[in-house]
Amino acid sequence: MREVTVAATQMACSDVVEENVAKGEKLIREAAERGANIVLLQELFEGHYFCQDELAENLKRAKPVEGHSTLEHFSALAKELGIVLPVSFYEHAGNARFNSIAIIDADGSNLGTYRKTHIPHGFGYQEKFYFSPGDTGFRVWDTAFGRIGAGICWDQWFPESARSMALMGAEILFFPTAIGSEVGNEQWNSAPHWQRVQQGHAGANLVPLVASNRVGTEEGKAGTEMTFYGSSFIADQFGEKVQEADSTAEAVLTHSFDLDEIARHRDYWHIFRDRRPEHYGPIATMTGRPAK
Repeated sequence: MREVTVAATQMACSDVVEENVAKGEKLIREAAERGANIVLLQELFEGHYFCQDELAENLKRAKPVEGHSTLEHFSALAKELGIVLPVSFYEHAGNARFNSIAIIDADGSNLGTYRKTHIPHGFGYQEKFYFSPGDTGFRVWDTAFGRIGAGICWDQWFPESARSMALMGAEILFFPTAIGSEVGNEQWNSAPHWQRVQQGHAGANLVPLVASNRVGTEEGKAGTEMTFYGSSFIADQFGEKVQEADSTAEAVLTHSFDLDEIARHRDYWHIFRDRRPEHYGPIATMTGRPAK
């Protein structure tokens, strides 16, 4: 029996880094007090979701991994509490900038960085202005509490993301997120769809999944406004939601899993034994057919 307790958090953000780091720490400590071994904060929690606008001044928010004060802060916290922390941050690397996540192990060490693969661009989500497409490929990490994989927000809409990490042996999937109202189309609520897609990833790969989103309303510099719908959740290996937050309140969700029992479920269903990758060629093309 290998029992691990995971936690999803959600919070509203100011645009002051120190305030958000302190609030994130508060939620992490609450999760740890409840027995959590791995705690997930939301995407780009250090400030407002600045991608509502295309402003060159926001490029200054990106910082290198080395000497990154927020990563150092949470590395010390992970070591103090003996927990694993996947930490989202805006990374400056050479002449490129990435939407990244660092995996901090329970001894405070940084196991490595994943850079967001799928970069969206639409009204209110103008991420291609700020982020280069990730160059790490999907990754998994052997942590003190199991082998985990992490994608970032838009990655979670692509089944290839979850399947790739599951094939590499991920035992739990984590997705930090910043998603809310659609600017210019306030009647469109994507929250149920957002949850169901990720529940499908959990069920299709027989791995638990943890998703953390932000709450609150944030104004852009060009007069836009977005309300983030929270609804953070934890799904079990069958895709069933076992914990769920509401759309407005800050929250800490925890749930325990027996990773050995889940491995037995995967073995029983034989979904990886019966794969036929030689027939999946269309997935590796943009059009579904080879170029002529």
